[in-house]
Amino acid sequence: QVQLVESGGGLVQAGGSLRLSCAASARTFTNYAMSWFRQAPGKEREFVAQITSGGNKNYANSVKGRFTVSRDNAKNTLYLHVNSLKPEDTAVYYCNGGDYWGKGTLVTVSS
Repeated sequence: QVQLVESGGGLVQAGGSLRLSCAASARTFTNYAMSWFRQAPGKEREFVAQITSGGNKNYANSVKGRFTVSRDNAKNTLYLHVNSLKPEDTAVYYCNGGDYWGKGTLVTVSS
């Protein structure tokens, strides 16, 4: 069983940046396409970004050009660099790989 633990969330002003991390418990992490999702208050969970095991990346249109997903397979860690943050980016950000989900890290963007 793979455990995923997110960190790096917090309160930031609009225009600011954060780096979110997702630490995986197993080396099988390298075999998975890994994704970030987010869920804003009162809204459904939505896709944010994905990076495949081969390093191909996909982004939701709403974050293209502002967010960057990356992975360090040696550290079993997934990252999401979030820049030019907007109040509408406020959400709990979740890490996903296969059937596994983390518990999320909260990002709050103040205007």
